[in-house]
Amino acid sequence: MTRDEFNAFCASLKATSHVVQWGNADVWKVGGKVFAICGWNDGKDAFTFKATDLAYEVLQDQAGIRPAPYLASRGMKWLQVYDERGMSDASLSDHIVTSYEMVVAKLTKKMRAELGL
Repeated sequence: MTRDEFNAFCASLKATSHVVQWGNADVWKVGGKVFAICGWNDGKDAFTFKATDLAYEVLQDQAGIRPAPYLASRGMKWLQVYDERGMSDASLSDHIVTSYEMVVAKLTKKMRAELGL
């Protein structure tokens, strides 16, 4: 997945917002909460997302995937796909949707209603 494809995919999810921060990273949010990030890793795109407990345990040791720098070190279960062999574009898209859904689920009922979710 390219950065442009990542941004287009995240933009297709309902009620999302995009900011560029943290050293030119594309940061995607829903309800003001981050669900996906595309930043740089040694000059290449790296894709970061919130993971379920099971996905975090299973995927963190696979080639091309690692616990997300900074986020995972703070005890959060975020993964970063930093090499194309880490996972397919379809799988990455599925994990981004799961991350989005996990963040939406933690928003207040009022916020979800305001966002039409």
